[in-house]
Amino acid sequence: MSHPPNHATNHPTKGAAPGNASLDELVVAPEATLLEAMRTIDRSGLAVALVCRGDGKLLAIATDGDLRRALIAGKGLDTAVGSVANPRFIAVGPEVSRIDAVRQMVERGINCLPVVDAKGALVDLHTVRTALAGNRCESWAVVMAGGKGERLGELTQAIPKPMLPVGDRPILEHIIQHLVAHGIQRVFISVNYLGRMIEDHFGDGARHLCRIDYLHEDTPLGTGGPLALLPGPPPAPLLVMNGDLMTRINISRLLAFHRAGGFSATMAVREHAVQVPFGVAELDGPRVKRLVEKPKLNYRINAGIYVLDPAVVARVPKGREFPITTLIDGCLGEAGGVGAYHMQETWSDIGLPAEYARAQAPG
Repeated sequence: MSHPPNHATNHPTKGAAPGNASLDELVVAPEATLLEAMRTIDRSGLAVALVCRGDGKLLAIATDGDLRRALIAGKGLDTAVGSVANPRFIAVGPEVSRIDAVRQMVERGINCLPVVDAKGALVDLHTVRTALAGNRCESWAVVMAGGKGERLGELTQAIPKPMLPVGDRPILEHIIQHLVAHGIQRVFISVNYLGRMIEDHFGDGARHLCRIDYLHEDTPLGTGGPLALLPGPPPAPLLVMNGDLMTRINISRLLAFHRAGGFSATMAVREHAVQVPFGVAELDGPRVKRLVEKPKLNYRINAGIYVLDPAVVARVPKGREFPITTLIDGCLGEAGGVGAYHMQETWSDIGLPAEYARAQAPG
């Protein structure tokens, strides 16, 4: 098989497949035949061949689907692969982290993501399968999605709040994709109001590269009660989050913070400023000590994202409404206590029409 010399010959691909295929073993020249490309794909097990010219520049990507469609269209096995491969591929630079690469692959529904340098030369390849395997997280995640979203009025009369679209997909799908990008493999979704719509959309989670199970609330159980419906104790600290959040919180860092601190529970908090629209008088008894014109008050608010040790999860009572804040309160006096993880990433609670409209705005 002819293929171009490649400066990445000794770089094992992050998408190492059966036989630990190296990056150069995935490369074919544009003049290579469809049969040669098929053999390359078969050897690697990655369902893709990378079409590069002699200097290593990535020209196109040929998937097994591309080759199959070419044959169905009447192309011969001796057809040059460069004529049927896709030149409009998605690639990233070396500076993109693995987690960001996984997020892009999951969001775009693609299985691999080439890494190219400033000159367009192939230097590496991310694949969903191996990136997730290398980033696997033992923690389960529970997403609370059973509420009615009454504050959104007519918007949630026929659709549960977590299924409201932001961009081209529901809020809850953004959350699931973010969890998967951080290695979460098992997700539980609490459902009640119009829960069948959620189950029909996500199914068993296979399409989203995780396992999804459902915690069915026959009656509303609040923000903590659904945890009693888990099939057993979680194998590691449990991530819990509201199903109406748009956030890029670094889940891996949050879980590491919880473990390093030895906390019973951890709550994600973020800065929230309140602008007082009036001048404020500071008093000393009956006298005015000073005037502060329109002060800005800063608070650290609960972001609706928690990590709970398995022993804490076991305290949730069965069959009744139970706020998760009551569970957190119960941890305050313990030796482990409650950690406060100060998140800096984007965060929006889609609970009011104005917040939802802001999340919908371009950029």
